[in-house]
Amino acid sequence: MDGQETNKNQGIKVISRASEILRLLGRETDGLSLGQIAKRVDLPRSTVQRIVSTLSVEGFVSTAKGYGEIRLGPEIQLLARAAAADIKDRLRPVMKHISTETGETVDLAVLERSRMRFVDQIVGSQRLRTVSSIGETFPLTTTANGKAALACLDLAEATRLILDEVQGHADGSRRLSDLLAQIERIREGGLAQDTDEHTDGVSALGFAIKDGNGDVYAISVPVPSSRFGRIFETLSATIEDCRARSLP
Repeated sequence: MDGQETNKNQGIKVISRASEILRLLGRETDGLSLGQIAKRVDLPRSTVQRIVSTLSVEGFVSTAKGYGEIRLGPEIQLLARAAAADIKDRLRPVMKHISTETGETVDLAVLERSRMRFVDQIVGSQRLRTVSSIGETFPLTTTANGKAALACLDLAEATRLILDEVQGHADGSRRLSDLLAQIERIREGGLAQDTDEHTDGVSALGFAIKDGNGDVYAISVPVPSSRFGRIFETLSATIEDCRARSLP
């Protein structure tokens, strides 16, 4: 192998290691020390220090003064906001189509840690409609968008998030079992559904996608329960058609 090929392979290895460190810091939002990072990614501390130093110069990581915890830096946050704007632009025509076809309000939410945050909305034309505020957050286990997002995660992560919400409830074990069964149906191609679970008088259908950065976005259509059953079949068909168009 010549020197040029060796340098190329070394460069790829460094990028791979840097990506692994960034992904780890993305999961550990409270920050980690160099030693903790080295242990978690199974690399020598000196190697991690060199990579982190380079990432810090570029603004991809930052270190809390006086504590030494390393976190994602401002450049990563700028890239994340740009990615969010991009997917909002890509999904807005899908949302508009659903709303035009059904007359219902259509919401876009993103999974943030253990909540769904509304980031965009198309208000429906129906006189009786449901409208939530942009920026508002909702739980995962009682909403269509939350269940759809859970179905995009691996089983262990989905189970952990569900337990965080249902632990302490008298029927927590039964709810966990029911939710895992619902998630499996969603993974098999079904739509996520909320029937008067989060708010009395409001039901919803939805689906979620995971973008190239691993972020999970969910489109959901909340409907007054008084007409949910009547329009269920046509609403499901419209959403499923739009899901096929929006999936990567």
